[in-house]
Amino acid sequence: MLSRAAGNGRAAPPVRMVHLGLGNFFRAHQCWYTEHAPDAGDWGYAAFSGLGRGDLAARLTAQDGLYTLVTRDPSGDSFEVIGSLSRAHAADDHQAWLAYFASVDLSVVTLTVTEAGYLRGPDGGLDAGRPEVQADLAALRDDPTALVRTTPGRIVAGLAARRAAGAGPIALVPCDNVPGNGAIAGRVVRDMARLFDPALTDWLDASLAVVTTAVDRITPRPAPDEARHVREATGLDDSCPVATEPFHEWVLSGSFPAGRPAWPDAGATLTEDVTPYEHRKLWLLNGGHSLLAYAGSIRGHTTVAEAVADATCRQWLEHWWQTASAHLDQPEADLAAYRRALLDRFANPRMHHHLAQIGADGSQKLPIRILPVLRAQRAAGRMPTGATLVLAAWICCLRGLGAPVTDVRAETVIPLADGPLRDAVRRVLHELDTALGDDAEVVGTVVQQCQEFAEGART
Repeated sequence: MLSRAAGNGRAAPPVRMVHLGLGNFFRAHQCWYTEHAPDAGDWGYAAFSGLGRGDLAARLTAQDGLYTLVTRDPSGDSFEVIGSLSRAHAADDHQAWLAYFASVDLSVVTLTVTEAGYLRGPDGGLDAGRPEVQADLAALRDDPTALVRTTPGRIVAGLAARRAAGAGPIALVPCDNVPGNGAIAGRVVRDMARLFDPALTDWLDASLAVVTTAVDRITPRPAPDEARHVREATGLDDSCPVATEPFHEWVLSGSFPAGRPAWPDAGATLTEDVTPYEHRKLWLLNGGHSLLAYAGSIRGHTTVAEAVADATCRQWLEHWWQTASAHLDQPEADLAAYRRALLDRFANPRMHHHLAQIGADGSQKLPIRILPVLRAQRAAGRMPTGATLVLAAWICCLRGLGAPVTDVRAETVIPLADGPLRDAVRRVLHELDTALGDDAEVVGTVVQQCQEFAEGART
């Protein structure tokens, strides 16, 4: 088994960063950048799993936080033991969470909790009426050190402990694929803090810096035989390896009042505005992924590489890209190069990125990946069939075609898609955006595309 004592990795660096969302992407991305920073020996992570995430933290702890990162190039694999994860904790190790926040050594908190983890309401702020939010607020008011379960609750509990300890300022760095993730995280945290203790918001104004990011590295779930593959290739007995692609990108905008690793020396980009980068990634990569997830699975494919090799899927993909690129604020030559690189990344036959995984939580992803382009096209008087095709494919999946539906709002959206097709389309579009449900031309286009998907699935 991997261990630092056995010489599989350098000594564990001191914990100066905390991460919430211990998972594959974090270990392939933020940990990788930290590992490759020239000052990596000074910056260690303590990472906490989400609730219900099994025994990953225990398995990583048994390996002293070490794991193998498999970089899957079309021509072969490379293997690297990552040592920047100094400690791994289960979600309910709340006292450890609070202790890290109370330490003057802690400088950075990063997050990968997915769109759903921010618990936003219709106005974009914290959905304070949710039972889990109310439960956390009641627990915090009764005892600020009590175990809480939501992302906003956990962050606020940590920040309250930091204020009480006089541990100084800190940076919060959300790394989810959500546009304006810094503003989103900052708002829900402040909303939660205000409801718990209004005085805490004054401390946040002076001591919390929220950084906005754009992140990119395709990281599918490890294959069931990944551990065996690593053992045969390297001789290392690793119970929790991660496989990823060669490409990686991290763009950050904001300040770090207590310092940070030298991530730019590992390839990260510091900028005043991440918006052009996040739109390019969300619309072209993530939007393209959503299209393939739904339309490709309807056509019988299970992975991205299979779907993009299908001439019909590729034609749909390139049509979507052409539509979305018209609304990106970057030179066309740069966008064309990015699209060519995406095709190579998608077509990598050794990256088994499953469409069912990508298609999860469409109700949360489509509004940020597809709808901005659709709205812009409609405002210009055009019918964006590339955008409506993604919505049509998703609705068909809700109606039983293609990959099974996994969605945090499944109990709401699946019933909306039931019944006569035109009524179902109108209801689902209305749920995504009232204006879409009221747009007869959009509804008609999506209905026609749904019919074409259904006919294709029968032949």
